[in-house]
Amino acid sequence: MDPETNISAPMEQFDDKKQPENDVVESTQNTETTDYSTLSMTELLAEFEKLIEAEDKTEMHKNADIIKSCFYKLLRKDQPAENADPDNPVQVQESPEEAAFKQLYARYKVLRADLLHSIEKQKERNLEEKLAIIDGIKELLEKQEDINHTFPEFRAFQLHWKEVGPVPITRTKDIWETYQHYVEKFYDYVKINKELRDLDFKRNQEIKEKLCEKAEALVNEPNVVSAFYKLQKLHEEWRETGPIDRELRETMWERFKLSTTAINKKHQEYFEEQKKHQKENLEAKTSLCEKAEEITGLTQTDDINWNKKAKELEELQKEWRTIGFATKKENQKVYDRFRAACDNFYGQKREFYSKFKREMQDNLARKTALCEQAEAVNMSDDWRRTTDQLIHLQKQWKEIGPVPRKQAEAIWKRFRSACDVFFTRKAEHFSKLESSFEDNLTKKEAILSELEAFDPSSVNDLQGTLRDFQARWNQIGFVPIKEKDSIQNKYKNLINKHFGHLNPGFSEKHGNIRQGKRRSSESHSEHDKLILRFRQLESEITVWENNMGFFAKSKNADKIIADTCKKIEEAKSELKELEEKIKKIENNE
Repeated sequence: MDPETNISAPMEQFDDKKQPENDVVESTQNTETTDYSTLSMTELLAEFEKLIEAEDKTEMHKNADIIKSCFYKLLRKDQPAENADPDNPVQVQESPEEAAFKQLYARYKVLRADLLHSIEKQKERNLEEKLAIIDGIKELLEKQEDINHTFPEFRAFQLHWKEVGPVPITRTKDIWETYQHYVEKFYDYVKINKELRDLDFKRNQEIKEKLCEKAEALVNEPNVVSAFYKLQKLHEEWRETGPIDRELRETMWERFKLSTTAINKKHQEYFEEQKKHQKENLEAKTSLCEKAEEITGLTQTDDINWNKKAKELEELQKEWRTIGFATKKENQKVYDRFRAACDNFYGQKREFYSKFKREMQDNLARKTALCEQAEAVNMSDDWRRTTDQLIHLQKQWKEIGPVPRKQAEAIWKRFRSACDVFFTRKAEHFSKLESSFEDNLTKKEAILSELEAFDPSSVNDLQGTLRDFQARWNQIGFVPIKEKDSIQNKYKNLINKHFGHLNPGFSEKHGNIRQGKRRSSESHSEHDKLILRFRQLESEITVWENNMGFFAKSKNADKIIADTCKKIEEAKSELKELEEKIKKIENNE
């Protein structure tokens, strides 16, 4: 099968042209009347099949490459560009029309090879026949019979010579020169009727004059290759035409040769120019190969942008199609080199995205497991332990890579929702504690108002009444920390003032009690202060830990996270110290 009609994705979007098997002269002589560029792919397939089935295989060869070129131009127009979605890379499948064309082209190649083989066989048979004709003319020269008997035989040999087709190209020149030698020898040495000979000379002269005129017209032919091909036909006719009068032979030949020289010069210049262009094309294609290989070499790096590099490679392929043939010797080699680089890149790309998709599925499974773990603990009331657990899950989440685009938003919302449930509950819990502090402040302010309005002389048991005030005060819980010192000091001053109204004996005794109570009150004040600080730190840690898991990714995210982690560690260390102090005060009391 033609190596350039069997192109697979992603290289299937790229096609190159193949030079014809035979020389330029033969391929450019297209005598067809059908304009294949106006036909659809279906019509081209029908035309190609008709040519293959036809008896005249020459027409098949003349039109095969034209049909192929038109077909692949239409095929490239119909093929979509490669899908740039990295999650779903698409490989373009071979169309039914392309598969049908490849089958027809494979049949054509077989038939063409058989045709060329049969042509070579026929040329060998033609050689044998022409050698037999030469031997026949040689025998006429030896017979020396009457001219009326030998000349008709000679004429029959000449006609037969024209009917016999071409011989192998390696024997064309010498067989013609041998034939011409004996023809001229027959005319010059056989004593034939002068009138008959002159008549034959005249007829041959007229033929050769027309050949000269045709050759002279070809000098101005715009299509140099076509002119050269037609000149070869004229030379065949010249060789098959008999001699003319000896005096005119040199002149006539010089006239014909003059046109031949001019056409050959143009043909030579044309192909020299072609070689120059082919060399430039080879250099341009070699440069594209190097660029394609450079892109392919980047597939081993971790930070390659696959879609960007694929577009760069597609641009190289488009540029390749605008470049003509390189030299016949190098064209297939440079094409194979470029094709290999492209196929290597797209193969690596498919392998990368296949691996990437597997990794994303693994990441999805891991993140789903984290969601399940978060959902299992988000209703817990063990605030500290659960907070640590969720913070740990959030760190794990950040370390896991991306998931498939279709599931990314849903899985993230699920995990965030599971975390939010817990931290919302925790925030509400500590918010209620803060609210109770305000209620406690109101209650203590009410006791202070009672103490300010209290008249010691209005009660019989002053000591019992004051102890009742103390008991009620101590039963009330924490107040907001900013109010703690001021309200505690106001309370001490008022309670001490009223204890001073007791009798001196009892006052001295109660002084000792008051001193103990003062120490107890001071201890209680310190205890409250430590408790408030403890609760404040717990709240701050909760906020920090909750926020840290959801920092937006930015250039400073790592630094912010590091600073927050440091704050959390310092706060937890202080919590331990506060807990020990609180326990110590409670044990002493």
